[in-house]
Amino acid sequence: MTKKLLTIAATAALLFIPAMAKDVVHKAQVHFDKGTSGGTMHGKIKGYDTFNYTLGAKAGQYMRVNLETKHTATYFNIFEPGKGPGGAAMYIGTTQGNSYTGNLPSSGTYTIQVYMMRSAARRNETANYKLHIGID
Repeated sequence: MTKKLLTIAATAALLFIPAMAKDVVHKAQVHFDKGTSGGTMHGKIKGYDTFNYTLGAKAGQYMRVNLETKHTATYFNIFEPGKGPGGAAMYIGTTQGNSYTGNLPSSGTYTIQVYMMRSAARRNETANYKLHIGID
């Protein structure tokens, strides 16, 4: 009888635990229109969601990335080939700003991650943005 009551109590307790929100990681491969060396991605993130844009580039090429948003807690990071979110970024928007220009250190697939600061994400805020990317 005690075992049965314990099972019922445990099952009832599980019903009152709120469902954990899952972070959504959106992904897109960046392709520029024929004859161009850049483009603009339009997006929207909410809360802890992120958007990861990937694109191939060669060592020494010049990359430009600029994030346009009215949401002041939205930034981007850039990760070198072989690295990604959760690892060390080569560019960190929260400390370096929303505009990157520079020569790329290695060849391969780069990841540009658009995200919201934790304080805004915790409040489940929404940010619309334009991400301008160019490679020469």
